[in-house]
Amino acid sequence: MVGQAAAQASLSSCPGCLLRRKFAAFQSHSRSHMSMRPLAALCTMRDTPAGPTLGATYGASGQPCKRRRTAHKCCSTSVLATIQPTQVADLAEGLEAPVQLVYLVTLLGFLVVGAYLVVRQVLIRRELEEAAKTLGDRVRQKDATCEDYFELGVILLRKKLFTQATKNLEKAKKTWNGEPDELAQVYNALGFAYFNMERNELAQAAYRQAVDLQPGYVTAWNNLGDACEKVKDFENAYKAYKEALAYAPDNKVAQSRADALKNRVSSSRA
Repeated sequence: MVGQAAAQASLSSCPGCLLRRKFAAFQSHSRSHMSMRPLAALCTMRDTPAGPTLGATYGASGQPCKRRRTAHKCCSTSVLATIQPTQVADLAEGLEAPVQLVYLVTLLGFLVVGAYLVVRQVLIRRELEEAAKTLGDRVRQKDATCEDYFELGVILLRKKLFTQATKNLEKAKKTWNGEPDELAQVYNALGFAYFNMERNELAQAAYRQAVDLQPGYVTAWNNLGDACEKVKDFENAYKAYKEALAYAPDNKVAQSRADALKNRVSSSRA
């Protein structure tokens, strides 16, 4: 035992042995430090986008390096992302009431206008029905005048009962005992009834009778031009519109149709 202890002491005191032991200890220390370094680095990393981190990093000596902390761009972006939806929501909530009010007012306006038109049509139809009933009773009792026949014919025209309207207007024409200028209205109404019955020749004849009785009857001149234009008699249609403009230069119907037919008539004459 004494010999073994002396041998170990002599080995430990050998310079070569001491150098090998220090080198082995240095290698083991380096391996342990290298194996722990990734773990330490992972512990200090943060789950953030690429850029400077707020955790510590290690240098070659294994000691944490001191670096200046910098703010992340993602921080400001996340703050804006949380603020902007809130502001938009507040703004939308503030505008919701006025928008709903405008919508309700607009809808109410449409409903009022629609109701007015419907009620107006119902009242007009009821009035026409009552007038037609009253005049029809007079006709059946053979107590109707020429004006009654004319009024009944006009009512039937408004109801688009053209065949019945022509019968009453023809009776009004035959029994007329009023002013000739007023008879022009009977001929104009009769021409309108024939025009809608596709009896264009009779319609033109009635319109011409109307303007002969009342030369300044602009409506009858326009109706005559329309009847001539329908059968492609553009020359006489243009003349009728020009006659209407002679009595009423501001008449938009006659002006528009005359302008439309002017070039066509000029080309046909050439």
